[in-house]
Amino acid sequence: MSLLPAPDEVKKRVQDNVIWKSIFRPGSIYRKGYRDTSRDRALASMNNVLYHLHPVKVKRHGLKLTYTYCLGGSSFFLFILLTITGIFLMFFYRPTAGAGGQELAYLDMQNLRDTVTFGDLVRNMHRWSAHLMVFTTFLHMARVFYHGAYKAPREFNWVVGVILLVLTLLLSFTGYLLPWDQLAQWAVAVGTQMAGFTPVLGQQVQFVLLGGAEIGPETLLRWYVLHVLAFPFILTIFLAVHFWRIRKDGGISGPL
Repeated sequence: MSLLPAPDEVKKRVQDNVIWKSIFRPGSIYRKGYRDTSRDRALASMNNVLYHLHPVKVKRHGLKLTYTYCLGGSSFFLFILLTITGIFLMFFYRPTAGAGGQELAYLDMQNLRDTVTFGDLVRNMHRWSAHLMVFTTFLHMARVFYHGAYKAPREFNWVVGVILLVLTLLLSFTGYLLPWDQLAQWAVAVGTQMAGFTPVLGQQVQFVLLGGAEIGPETLLRWYVLHVLAFPFILTIFLAVHFWRIRKDGGISGPL
């Protein structure tokens, strides 16, 4: 009786190993056998995306909660929570205003509150997460400024952080308009009037935001696209750049 595995089994093992290495790209660690050295741990982190989410080394001050208060991580977690709850809400929301004499967007918000299972819960999770994200992002920027973490070599990442703060505020404002109640419509009126005072291109900017000469169904649709597609897409790109620059700049900055 042969103790060797069947050819088909050997072939399957080889294919599985190739697939595994194509995902994790272990490199020299698996070719030479695992060695618990600083170099091999660094290679494991640098040679694949999944491991690269965590740094090879963490500075001692970066482990202290009282230094960062995890404000950046909290903001990112809230963004993920907003994405999940927002996808749920999109299944029950139609960005339509005044179709056939009905404000469908407003009716859908009422249905979410009254008839959809867990609809009111998810909507409130989305709403309060948005408020908290603005709050934690602002505190994160204040913490970075207070600790002088915007100084060399992190000036570029500070600019990226300011852009992320602006995008967070824009996401919060555009989401505030989607219920299309009286508060939302007056907010649109005030916001677009302010945009109309943009130097040189004020009238053109206001026309683009309104989708016409006055507030109407096109206005709601444009703000909806900005809220669920344009701003999240741009914010995700700048988040990736922000995380990348943290690693390239030597990790979390130390105390002054």
